[in-house]
Amino acid sequence: MPDTERTANLLGATALALTDLALGGATEAAKVSASGAAALVSLSAQPGLSVTELGRRVGLTQSAAARMVDSLEAAGLVERKPSPWQARMTMVEPTRAGRQAARKVLAARGGPLTDLVGALGEEDQKTLGRLLTTLLTRLYDEVGDAQYLCRLCDRKCCATGAMCPVGQAERDQR
Repeated sequence: MPDTERTANLLGATALALTDLALGGATEAAKVSASGAAALVSLSAQPGLSVTELGRRVGLTQSAAARMVDSLEAAGLVERKPSPWQARMTMVEPTRAGRQAARKVLAARGGPLTDLVGALGEEDQKTLGRLLTTLLTRLYDEVGDAQYLCRLCDRKCCATGAMCPVGQAERDQR
């Protein structure tokens, strides 16, 4: 009989330690907050988001997102541009420095995770991949927002040679 509580506790401890490792390196690499790092990664994957949409994707209110964009803009990492579709809407795009910072965020986030997974043998890595696919699909059911769930994902890495489980869960739910 599985010890669900113990396994859940181990997962929680692992998730928290991984978050500390990945997020600490990512924010340090770009010299931005956690939401700023997520915003840069989100904008590098899909430039031209409104401040409100960017805030939704990184888990901020519109006013907090506006302050974050102000900070990123002051650092020369993003710029606001008028929307070609709506006269009163402003779009946010990463600058060249912002795209470089996003790459640094992803590298700093990915390094510790790759090192940790590399400690497993090939079969254990495949098993872990299958388990994480199952868990991410279930998490999508809880969160209901692929953009938010994947706000710090290396999308090229996830979708090269495989189907992104979060994106698939979103398509399945439609």
